[in-house]
Amino acid sequence: MKRLMLAIVFSVALIGCADKEPSTVKSTVQKQPAADVQAGKAFAERECKACHGVDGKGTAPAIPSLAAQRERYLIASIQAYKEGKRHHSALRTMAGRMSEADVKNVAAYYASLPPVASASGKEAPFFSPYESGKALAAGCAKCHGEDGNSTTPGTPSLAGQQPRYFVLALQEYLNADRKKSPMHSMLPGLGKLDMESLALYFASQTPVQRPAPALGDPAAGEPLTAVCGGCHGSYGVSTDTATPSLAGQDAGYLLDAIKAYRTTRKRENMRLYVTGLSDKNIQDIAAFYAAQKSRAAEKGQTIVQELTEKCNRCHGSEVDNPAMAVPKISGQDRDYLVMALRAYRDDRRESTTMHKMSLPYSDSIIESVASFYAGQPGK
Repeated sequence: MKRLMLAIVFSVALIGCADKEPSTVKSTVQKQPAADVQAGKAFAERECKACHGVDGKGTAPAIPSLAAQRERYLIASIQAYKEGKRHHSALRTMAGRMSEADVKNVAAYYASLPPVASASGKEAPFFSPYESGKALAAGCAKCHGEDGNSTTPGTPSLAGQQPRYFVLALQEYLNADRKKSPMHSMLPGLGKLDMESLALYFASQTPVQRPAPALGDPAAGEPLTAVCGGCHGSYGVSTDTATPSLAGQDAGYLLDAIKAYRTTRKRENMRLYVTGLSDKNIQDIAAFYAAQKSRAAEKGQTIVQELTEKCNRCHGSEVDNPAMAVPKISGQDRDYLVMALRAYRDDRRESTTMHKMSLPYSDSIIESVASFYAGQPGK
């Protein structure tokens, strides 16, 4: 997400757009010998079949299929292992022993094979974090409202809340870093993907605008929020996925939350600022933010579609781009795609383009994008 933290979500590694390199071939350079597909098959039978199979199909989850993969990309991947840009001890050792002819031959062999169906794509249905979050949100409706707009005094609204902050808040309840509440009994059953899916669902709901509360003076509170705006955004509408929006929030909840930074909540910068405020100041700040109009932080209903459309600009083309070593990813093993995308996001695999693209995405978004491509027919 600007996008969800709440992350998109994407062994020979697939996914990744290699840095562009100009294709300049001087007329004086001798033509390289053509690859020997049969020699490549012999090499694959000897060195590769235990993991990738002679038919190019990964033999276990998280092992990529190589059948029908672009030859240019396979060569670039093996070279990346040679140079230590990709980390897999066995592959790096094997690549280090391969001659230039071996690399060309085995790449040509696997590229010549027909595509194979991904077992993981058939077995695992498409995962939608938004729909998953919507189903889980039913358990939150009693207190926080069906769409995350709370009507219970003192209970926070969740609609439009920033997703990374939402997950961090849930974790603080789990770790007992926030005071005891009904949340504590509900959270232990939630996994990481559940939390991220809930966060995306609520972030995508439209907050309702509240009338000015009876408590506090919004006009007196506005100048006191000058410091708050540096993190929480203009008028309390945050643009940072890890910083909560305050606009349109329940005034009673804001009052209790701000005071909690004096004692139980652990945010040193907040504690220092709140300590200098009187109770009347806090009431006025809460009244100001409660009366402001907020907006949805995400578009969870369409985020996966938008992401895959972006991916298809490079990975969906039928034509091999001579300037970029781009892999085919339709029909690829889902677990492998998840692993690769996480590696790009966490900067454990080199690709400037892919790191920048995948950096904002939570595991739930990566799971969704991976399940989408794993379920597509190979080409």
